[in-house]
Amino acid sequence: MNNPDFAVSCIIPVYNEAARLGAVLDAVALHPQLAEVIVVDDASSDASAELAAATPGVRVIRQPVNGGKSRALAAGIDAAQSAHLLLLDGDLVGLTPAHVSALIAPVASGRADISISLRGNAPGLWRLLGIDYISGERVLARRLLDESTQALHGLPRFGFEVHLNALCIQAGARIGIVPWPEVNSPSKNRKYGLGAGLGADLAMMADIFRTVPPHRVLAQILAMRRQRV
Repeated sequence: MNNPDFAVSCIIPVYNEAARLGAVLDAVALHPQLAEVIVVDDASSDASAELAAATPGVRVIRQPVNGGKSRALAAGIDAAQSAHLLLLDGDLVGLTPAHVSALIAPVASGRADISISLRGNAPGLWRLLGIDYISGERVLARRLLDESTQALHGLPRFGFEVHLNALCIQAGARIGIVPWPEVNSPSKNRKYGLGAGLGADLAMMADIFRTVPPHRVLAQILAMRRQRV
């Protein structure tokens, strides 16, 4: 059951997501469990920042240069006021306030220290394993990050999620997995075209493996599965 007094800061890093961001903001802007909604615009060349700024209740942080998702999240976390954080990607399709409530619920009830989404279009292997270890949608107690906030600014562009995984494993954090079968995240091929999308995927995986070496990724996934509640 959700705790109506459980306040959360929502952080949404975006880069050129004007086509999809509005629907995400509709799901969070007036959500009763969110104390604030912070959009960190990573120097977009489209109208992402303007769209967010025009949404009531949304605070916008504009990065002066494009520094990648990890730095955008770090900026949002530095600015957030609540003891708990909701991290959301800005390109989600099908997100509703009910999905947000479901993701908050395991942490708000005290059953878990962090909750992680399992989207409908997550890779088949992740759905088979029951965990998407690089999901961008998470609710967590801020204390899981307090000692490493500065380290976030130095992570590879897409190293945040696996870095957070390592912190959760080290802390023995209880992990709640929340299925979101109706929510999808468009592939990079769909957003950027085949060639650019493939290049973006390869760059993302390179950043992940710079943060957590490939031979340790499987161990990370297995450890997270053991910590599921």
